[in-house]
Amino acid sequence: MKPKRPSRAEASLFAPPASAQPLAARMRPRTLEEYVGQQHLLAPGKPLREAIEQGTVTSMIFWGPPGTGKTTLGFLIARYTDREFVPFSAVTEGVPRVREIIAEAEERLAMGRGTVLFVDEIHRFNRAQQDAFLPAVERGVVTLVGATTENPSFELNGALLSRARVVVLQPLGEEALERLLAEAVSDRERGLGALQLTAGDGALAWLAREADGDARRALNVLEAAAAFAGVGGTLTVEGLREAMQLRVARYDKSGEEHYNLISAYHKALRGSDPQGALYWLARMITGGEDPMYIARRTIRFAAEDVGLADPQALTVALAARDTYHMLGSPEGELALAEAAVYLATAPKSNRVYEAWKAALDLAREHPAEQVPLHIRNAPTRLMKELGYGKGYQYAHAVPHAYAPQEYLPDRLKDVVLYEPGPFGFEKDIGKRMQWWADLKTRMGGGGDAGAPPAEE
Repeated sequence: MKPKRPSRAEASLFAPPASAQPLAARMRPRTLEEYVGQQHLLAPGKPLREAIEQGTVTSMIFWGPPGTGKTTLGFLIARYTDREFVPFSAVTEGVPRVREIIAEAEERLAMGRGTVLFVDEIHRFNRAQQDAFLPAVERGVVTLVGATTENPSFELNGALLSRARVVVLQPLGEEALERLLAEAVSDRERGLGALQLTAGDGALAWLAREADGDARRALNVLEAAAAFAGVGGTLTVEGLREAMQLRVARYDKSGEEHYNLISAYHKALRGSDPQGALYWLARMITGGEDPMYIARRTIRFAAEDVGLADPQALTVALAARDTYHMLGSPEGELALAEAAVYLATAPKSNRVYEAWKAALDLAREHPAEQVPLHIRNAPTRLMKELGYGKGYQYAHAVPHAYAPQEYLPDRLKDVVLYEPGPFGFEKDIGKRMQWWADLKTRMGGGGDAGAPPAEE
């Protein structure tokens, strides 16, 4: 079924010309065929697609992250079913406007045309305000399409949920986003085709990955980068990164010597030299450095460079900060000195630090992986019906308080981020991890791993 005549909102003489609209607005799909993503809902033969094409759509709630096409899908529903599309923002408008819209919808219905009331960020209305939609929904005066980034089970009242179907939209995949970006670059009618841009190697793939499944964000960044590149220019990863305005926080607020001294202190601690650590600590104290700044850097060192080789190190560093805060100078300075000596002589490991960096890189590389259904929280009936928590094994209900199951997304299930080092307490952590691994293997074969490893 082809979309019917445009709604009045679409055809308005007061709508801005296409050239004045942002790229994301210009590239908004006009048909279901142009719609990118959400194939679990809109592939041929899917119930929602058939309902849209047959004009039998009822009220529903679109639940999904930003930039997944909630507004566009609401517009397409109105267009395909020949209903007036009336957008409403729960952020900037209130209940009086809802009443006006419903009155207009009643007049429109008397003339034989229905209304799709699209409520953006419907969760911003409190539960009492949400009641304003109910009479019109119940009487069929409007078809309510609510959009929310928040869990409807928590944010919408039960009466509204019982009258509207919840539709879950997923973040757009990288392939779909890259396809959309390529189309925007080449499209001369609605996109950037008139600029005759060239996409450098991997540029669009990079943007598709960094956009976190958000089509609007991806198109906004692309438009900004295109303005930088100019007519006939090349879109590069560097240009796209600049357009995304990735800012690295700068720490420097004083002179060079300030940073030289703290660097020397940190490196002496890392080099396990208590003499150097004490000297540079004293240099900073006598030079008028803020002792609480030193305390914060000491805490950082304990977490970053000692880590789990000596878990007590972080406790010592925190205690030094608290002691100085309580006693002040000069008595509190002794606690800082004590922490410096303890940290300098402690075994060192940056395995957690490196594991954390790797985890951050992995999260940026795979920003849209879904939480496996079996480890999702399922406090409501709706969530249970969607399969949340199904198959989860409660560890404390099985021998050894261990149930072999996957806690990473399918595509990342073999990733190893943290491996303990050979020094200090991490030796014991290594033994523990090996015991768990052996237990997993033996439980799979019906055996027993025996007693946990003894700590040295």
